[in-house]
Amino acid sequence: MAELPTHFYLASASPRRAELMQRMGLRFEIRPTHVEEDDSGSQGPEVMVLENAKLKASTLSELEPEALVLGSDTTVAWDAHVLSKPVDLADARRMLQMLSGRTHTVYTAVSLYWQAGGLAHTFVERSDVRFQQLDDARIDQYFARVNPLDKAGAYGIQEGRELIIEHVEGSVENVMGLPIQALEQTLRELGFDFWN
Repeated sequence: MAELPTHFYLASASPRRAELMQRMGLRFEIRPTHVEEDDSGSQGPEVMVLENAKLKASTLSELEPEALVLGSDTTVAWDAHVLSKPVDLADARRMLQMLSGRTHTVYTAVSLYWQAGGLAHTFVERSDVRFQQLDDARIDQYFARVNPLDKAGAYGIQEGRELIIEHVEGSVENVMGLPIQALEQTLRELGFDFWN
């Protein structure tokens, strides 16, 4: 087996994922990949995030075969509907109205690639989120505090959660975009030490 990698790259431009990895105390560099992601959800939310995470990680891993690369993707799903990022505020409002008073699932896939070591390891974490009943005034209040346009499902859990979220079952960080508990366990099981 090759010597353990000395570099750890996050193949994502997401400030939330970088923030969560910093919170974990990991040493890493941000190296976004510009790949064509599939947001259709035609094969279901779990397969969609798995394939997108693998695409990000494998693309960068080909360029940096000696490094450990992390690719990740998150989506919000209710019933059979995959809720990607809204196209405009009207679309964002429609999404929040759809989720109002209901429980939906957030899926995040994490893909770890290390080409020189022959590693391609991917897993999916899911969290269930229950929304409060949201009327138009509450949605307006939320939009005044949070930009919904850059978030799957038109919401984030970092700020304003008390306005819309009743309960989260599972990892809250998973809803933010990276299940740090499962990631830490996986990195330790695989024998990687990138902690400061």
